[in-house]
Amino acid sequence: MRLYRTGKAAQLLGISKPTLLRKIKAGEIKAYRVGKEYRIPESEIKRLLEGKIPDKVVIYARVSSRDQKEDLERQVEYLKNYCASKGYQVAKIITDISSGLNENRKGLKQLFKLIESGEITKVVITYKDRLTRFGFKYLEQYFNSHGVEIEVIFDDEEKTPEKELVEDLLAIVTSFAGKLYGARSHKKKRLVEAVKNALRDD
Repeated sequence: MRLYRTGKAAQLLGISKPTLLRKIKAGEIKAYRVGKEYRIPESEIKRLLEGKIPDKVVIYARVSSRDQKEDLERQVEYLKNYCASKGYQVAKIITDISSGLNENRKGLKQLFKLIESGEITKVVITYKDRLTRFGFKYLEQYFNSHGVEIEVIFDDEEKTPEKELVEDLLAIVTSFAGKLYGARSHKKKRLVEAVKNALRDD
């Protein structure tokens, strides 16, 4: 269930925030207490607007490397067709070419900004690991706290290509080696090279 902050709810309903709070306290608008603040469920906003509030959707697609560009295009096309079949209003298409372990993805940062600004209500992805390799539940809770739902088309985990898994493993090793030995140290470089050679031998 998506919950809206009072400022965003007031904007959607076309009323001032004090008016909204007054209606909540009078019992005219259903809301939940979250700490010292109120959150208004989307179902209540839709009821008040007679269901005339469309989802504003962002499509998010990701691949790990540039040689998977065709896969990225197919992923985007599939997501566009899916949203069209659901009648979703696609506000933006965001893509990343980067490891799912990379927290500094340009597209992911852009997605966070849209969520925090209250400009979207839903993010559509093919598989959970397109958004993140680990910690999906934490991201989902964060998105939901801003009134944004993550819609995953396929419930089963994607069978990721071996090359992508290798790149993710190297990203983990490089990150930990950098923290252990320092980003520019010879020990770090030797460890990363050793792992690369071991993976090649396999």
